[in-house]
Amino acid sequence: MSSPFAQSIADLSSADSSKRLAAAGEVYRLGRATAGSAISDWWAESELSALLLAPNPAVTVGLALQRETFGRIRIANGTPRLADVPPDQDAEEFELHFPQEIHLDILTTREPGGSGAIAKYLTKIGEGVQQVEYRCANVDRATQILKDKFGIAPVYPATRHGSDGTRVNFFLVASPDGGKVLIELYELHSRG
Repeated sequence: MSSPFAQSIADLSSADSSKRLAAAGEVYRLGRATAGSAISDWWAESELSALLLAPNPAVTVGLALQRETFGRIRIANGTPRLADVPPDQDAEEFELHFPQEIHLDILTTREPGGSGAIAKYLTKIGEGVQQVEYRCANVDRATQILKDKFGIAPVYPATRHGSDGTRVNFFLVASPDGGKVLIELYELHSRG
């Protein structure tokens, strides 16, 4: 992880709210830019674009952090509510919302050094942007379009339950720099 990015992560736990806002903006900008370049061709497909709420998509940048960093950031930001994460998923998480539509999902593993997705990410890569999340009107339909028109297979064969009653699926998408970006599509639970 680069030093400026490491500093931005550290500044998310600053006692100075302006430092936290600046850090959140930098993390969000970098995460969103990487994902944006990886999925830029998705917006040309009209149905998919509509499902992803274009022209103003709801985007959240997900940071995987060590438990200590997670705790410091949570305390510095007023101890936000922990999300209700399904027990079969290796994650604890909370959301941070800042002005200018800056949304971060702060994640850590339940089992450091374990075999879950967040634990593996932290072991292999360290702290950083683990995923970029896009709200979606219908994850099942978007998944079908991505398979049929873009040849992108979902991580899970079927949409599954995510945190706080959402429905989710994930897509590992090639980025222009030769890396990969994990994109999460999530659908809010209906409040019928």
